Amino acid sequence: MPYSIFLSPDILMVRFSAIGDILLTTPLLRAIRSKWPGARVTVLTKRQYVSLVSDNPNVTEVFGIAPQDTVRDVARLIRRVDYSHILDLQGGLRTAPLRLIAGGSWSGYSHRRFARELLIRFKRNRYEEHVPVPERYFEAAADLGVLPDGGPPEFFLNPAAEEKAGAWLARAGVGTKRPFVAVAPGAAHATKRWPVEHWIKLVRQIVHTGADIVAIGGPEDSAVGAEVAAQGGASVASAAGELSLQETGAVIKRAAALISGDTGAMHMATGVGTPVVALFGPTVRQFGFFPYNAHASVVERNLDCRPCSSHGTEECPLEHHLCMREILPDMVMATLTRTLA
Repeated sequence: MPYSIFLSPDILMVRFSAIGDILLTTPLLRAIRSKWPGARVTVLTKRQYVSLVSDNPNVTEVFGIAPQDTVRDVARLIRRVDYSHILDLQGGLRTAPLRLIAGGSWSGYSHRRFARELLIRFKRNRYEEHVPVPERYFEAAADLGVLPDGGPPEFFLNPAAEEKAGAWLARAGVGTKRPFVAVAPGAAHATKRWPVEHWIKLVRQIVHTGADIVAIGGPEDSAVGAEVAAQGGASVASAAGELSLQETGAVIKRAAALISGDTGAMHMATGVGTPVVALFGPTVRQFGFFPYNAHASVVERNLDCRPCSSHGTEECPLEHHLCMREILPDMVMATLTRTLA
């Protein structure tokens, strides 16, 4: 039954990871705050991702799980409050034991696993309709009577992060006298990564137009970011591995555009209002992770072998990786030009 309009709900939203998945919860957070201005809305996530929602005005508080925390530790944390709604936006085996031990009123959403596996294994599309992941999350909040408002994800930044991002750009000597484009050459899984030689060619093309380049990413992306910067010339710098999530978001916010694969950086850009050019290879639109309601363009190749996985893998199953290799720098450059126009 829908929650009573005479009560202010006490809501716990559970989403442990990762960057993009967490930022895609923000349209739901916004809708809840709009419908229930007096609600207490708590987010439970991993400690390293707390800053993605800590400055969000639609969130009352954020709990960060440390690596050493056990399921029982987290369950005790949940039981401290008698939540009227626990929205499980993680699902699967990661929250099943937590639901059992913590108790409470949990609700989740459909992951469309059968349709996803059918599309991956047999290339048969049985998705009844295209519902982006941010809108699937609303299924968990059915009792709250909220609907998507058509707006994009939101990534709220604090002033300190904005200041540090500006200082980093000044030290690096990029993006202060000329506009700059941010690029995210890394990805958690190898098959989502665009070939580094493509990145270098594209970066040189962009620099030739009179713009600077800033490579962004986490510590795991520092090597590829450094390579792109070294091969791209004096107008290219890499912040990969040097900035926090908030500071990275602040750099992206200042950029004319972001070019990225199917990664969290793409959703960070839509969350701060920066135009996006997204490169999709092993994953496809039906999975629900295309840029959501944002100024964005997607570049992809129509190949019979796509999709080959839901999140990317370490090797191309067919050992050719054409889904990314055949996205050529000239194609991306043309898309960037149209996007900025």
